Amino acid sequence: MKHCGSAVKIINYHLKENMDTQRLNVYLAHQGICSRRKAMEAIQMGYVSVNGKVVREPSTPVNAKDRVVFDGDIVQSKSYQYIMLNKPSGYVTTREDRFAQKTVLDLLPTALRHLNPVGRLDKNTEGLLVLTNDGELANHLTHPRYDVDKTYVVQIQKKLAPPEQKQLESGVIVDGEKTAPAKITGLKILKNGCEFLITIHEGRKRQIRLMLAHVGHHVTYLRRIQQGPLLLGDLATGKYRALTSAEIKELKKDI
Repeated sequence: MKHCGSAVKIINYHLKENMDTQRLNVYLAHQGICSRRKAMEAIQMGYVSVNGKVVREPSTPVNAKDRVVFDGDIVQSKSYQYIMLNKPSGYVTTREDRFAQKTVLDLLPTALRHLNPVGRLDKNTEGLLVLTNDGELANHLTHPRYDVDKTYVVQIQKKLAPPEQKQLESGVIVDGEKTAPAKITGLKILKNGCEFLITIHEGRKRQIRLMLAHVGHHVTYLRRIQQGPLLLGDLATGKYRALTSAEIKELKKDI
């Protein structure tokens, strides 16, 4: 029952030596050994030992000082990196695109270009983009079943009428499928249209632009300012920063 690959130590976030703990099956999943369910099965079958003793209880607490062995191999504590980028317009959210002139990875130093964008922002959409090598967190932030809210600033060329707002908040048909309910707040009139905040938890391609097009509006400006508990704040366009320990903990609390 050998696992594939090996844990690679990078930097930054891991089980601390101050005795922070995780359940054994969760720990194995976070190290990329296997899924939580597979880890639970392996533990119950006696494939896992902690500090030289076979452990069959998946909820056994472990920390960075423990010696965990999975099917004969020592499990190295895997470190993760988490950064927030304020994506500018004109950059595509991809690792590889031979047709793209500029990708978000071009905004990062070479040492961070192994990180993966979490979800997508369209080429002409700006704002908050998380990049990480933590696959479990990335899945949690992007999969619709987890209902992680994302809030955007939207500008359109005309006033959003109350019936149109109601349609958007109830869900509209995009690519043959109805969108989940949205929330619209902060509506204000501009000289050349209006601006508002829209919150959704889905992440379909060009979803907000297509939703507005469904009710007869063209989006002239779109910027994501929040994803789950993360706020873009005053991070400058094109710049990035590491997430704080408190932000990482908040992101992971429901995983």
